Amino acid sequence: MNPPRIGLRCDAGPRTGVGHLVRCLALGEEFLARGARVELFGTVHRVGWAAAQLAARGIPVHPGPDTPAGLVEAAHRHALDALVLDSYELDPAGAGALRAAGVVTLAIVDGDTRGQDADLYLDQNFGADTADAHPADRAPGDGAPGDGRMLAGVRYALLRDAVTAARPAAPPPAGPTDRPRVLAFFGGTDAVGAAPVLTRVLLGTGHPMEVTVVVGRPEIGAELTQVATGRGQSLHLVAPTDALPTLIGAADLVVSAAGTSTWELCCLGAPAALVCVVDNQRDSYRRVVAHRLAAGLGELPDLVASGLAGRTARAEAGRTLRALLASPQRRAALAARAWATVDGHGRARVADAVLTRIADRTGVLKP
Repeated sequence: MNPPRIGLRCDAGPRTGVGHLVRCLALGEEFLARGARVELFGTVHRVGWAAAQLAARGIPVHPGPDTPAGLVEAAHRHALDALVLDSYELDPAGAGALRAAGVVTLAIVDGDTRGQDADLYLDQNFGADTADAHPADRAPGDGAPGDGRMLAGVRYALLRDAVTAARPAAPPPAGPTDRPRVLAFFGGTDAVGAAPVLTRVLLGTGHPMEVTVVVGRPEIGAELTQVATGRGQSLHLVAPTDALPTLIGAADLVVSAAGTSTWELCCLGAPAALVCVVDNQRDSYRRVVAHRLAAGLGELPDLVASGLAGRTARAEAGRTLRALLASPQRRAALAARAWATVDGHGRARVADAVLTRIADRTGVLKP
């Protein structure tokens, strides 16, 4: 029996960030562990860390077709059994075209299915399934068709090997410390420039701390070198690294964007404070904060606003951070709820669903 051939259609770059690629990479690792052939179709532009991740796993990268016809042609040329679509910009008709051509299609979405006609949909956001959150949190008509094609909620969160291997057996306790260790990161490229804003808010609390910031782009690093520290404070800048789960595990508090990394933080039981940096994070951000899986720092456009509105937003975020820095109990409570919510087995559940669809279509048993 030939191993299944799985394609991943996503892009990564300074403008799009690496969130789509990271969750596809996690699913790719699961398929590789099951003996499948995995190939990526897309652009990995000016993101050396991401390109190295793919190369280390032996995942070849091909040009990413944008049209329905191009997707079908690529799927047939590479003899794909399934194609994973993870993009906000692809023509929504591509999923239906692939299905009609006999290719199993999984569309990874964040709330809006964009009219795609896929075999399966994956929305890994908290609250996408009412098992995650109270039904009142969901607007009428949220999600995809209710015909069993939707894999919804954090039980399907896609997490990389490096994250699941670092998951502790129990949520880590938070002990008292005079200088909490704070880790700040905002995606692989920090496409919206959140790091300098939140670093200034952090240091502006005046609380002693050791801050480590993951710098996604050189221009972000240049700006951060101009940020002044106060009494008892230190600021260290590091490049994107494979050791991020280790850095998370060593931190007393993590400040991050409310994107794909949210589920990594939950799985690792990290006490976290999140900022909503783009519109498509808003619903999930609000649900996560409302259910106290992480503290909320607000939305980035508010934090960078001029005048009284901006000062008010930054002051509120500063108060939230100061309270967390001063209270091991608050940090421990966040960590415990987060750890209990994401178990790290989501990608196996997704792979099972995809391979079952392939088996149903081809009549060949899944591995």
